[in-house]
Amino acid sequence: MTSKAILNLETAQQKAMAGRPKSGGFPYLAETLRRAGVTGNEWILPACESLYLTEDGPVVVQETPLISGTVDVPPFNRDALIAALRADQAGESTFPQFLRAAWDAGVVRFYVDFIARSVTYYGCRNEIYSEQYPSIEIP
Repeated sequence: MTSKAILNLETAQQKAMAGRPKSGGFPYLAETLRRAGVTGNEWILPACESLYLTEDGPVVVQETPLISGTVDVPPFNRDALIAALRADQAGESTFPQFLRAAWDAGVVRFYVDFIARSVTYYGCRNEIYSEQYPSIEIP
């Protein structure tokens, strides 16, 4: 049996993907998840493991990993990360392409705080880059 947390998360994700604009879609997705009781989301790269913290309980999603085998971790490159973010925000990349670009920029994990409306990206040597995203209204 599927848990209430999983059903709620999947329903919110489907709703968000159906209504999200191509450009600037992340705030729409984030607000939809926030309204559904998702408080945080941590992505671990390159495994593409995503942990959602919800009011109904935590849910983990395992996507297709970005790498296999043993590889060097790319150095943290703030400018490359910002370029990947801006391309994604403009609708010029898919989410899997964004994840790959973030990894290539040295991001090993990132955390979305849906309450504070912020995303923080981390390199393996405690490098940090954080951005706020705008509050939006969803009809």
